[in-house]
Amino acid sequence: MKEVFSRSGEYLIGLKNADTDLLSSPAQFSEYTILFIPEGDGVYHADFGKFNYAGPILLFSTPLQVIYLEHNKPQPLTMLQFHSDFYCIEYHREEVACNGLLFNNLYIQPCVKLTQSDARVFEQLLAEVDKEFGQESPSEIVLRAYLQLFLAKSSNIKVKLIAGNQDRKEKDEQMEQFSKLLDQHYLTLHKPNDYAQLLAITPNSFSKRCMRYFKKTPSQLIQERLMLEAKKRLHLTRQSIKEIAYALKFQDEFYFSRVFKKLTKVSPQTFRDKTGISIVADLSKQ
Repeated sequence: MKEVFSRSGEYLIGLKNADTDLLSSPAQFSEYTILFIPEGDGVYHADFGKFNYAGPILLFSTPLQVIYLEHNKPQPLTMLQFHSDFYCIEYHREEVACNGLLFNNLYIQPCVKLTQSDARVFEQLLAEVDKEFGQESPSEIVLRAYLQLFLAKSSNIKVKLIAGNQDRKEKDEQMEQFSKLLDQHYLTLHKPNDYAQLLAITPNSFSKRCMRYFKKTPSQLIQERLMLEAKKRLHLTRQSIKEIAYALKFQDEFYFSRVFKKLTKVSPQTFRDKTGISIVADLSKQ
């Protein structure tokens, strides 16, 4: 693993060339993680989601997601990781629209399928990153520029895939409506049957169509949506755990902490400690 740390010893960015056995068992990282798999196939597990993949492909995960790979035989893999203190995807959202596209989106797959031509571009970019790590004093400015380019190119390809409907076989209008309803009511409606009634479909049909369309059950999406908001507030604001619990309509911070830990494997405070508080938290006060 090639890594760069801040002067105070905090992890900033790292690159590792390995194979898919590296993630054959569940793992959690404090950093944003990008996996480049040039060939082979398998199943990518990210929290509640389960996604089939075939190389060349890029796979993405957010801090402290539980991720692992299922595969029949080891395949080449390059892992690029960065801490939000090194590159804040929320702060740079105007330059690189990757937040909500590559990361932090419940409804689209955290994968970018590449053509062989695309793959060569990313291989070259990773080679340049590797070369910079080989310098006696790697430049954070150069590494940040390569990372931004990597994310921008990934986002651009993802946008085209979505526009060409290549991420899904066919559009399900009711499932699209469910995602809108969930974003509106996730604080108050926590049961799949609540949404089945709003959509006027049977719970059984709702569950099957949701699984087919999003690769997740309605319950998983409902839980993920609530946790996404919790993570956002822990990282992007200076609200206390108690204030966040109240905003998310939990009876108290202790119940919120139990639910958060059950679903994410870490406590809210641990999540905040490991991911840090974004510079966006202070910018919003100005």
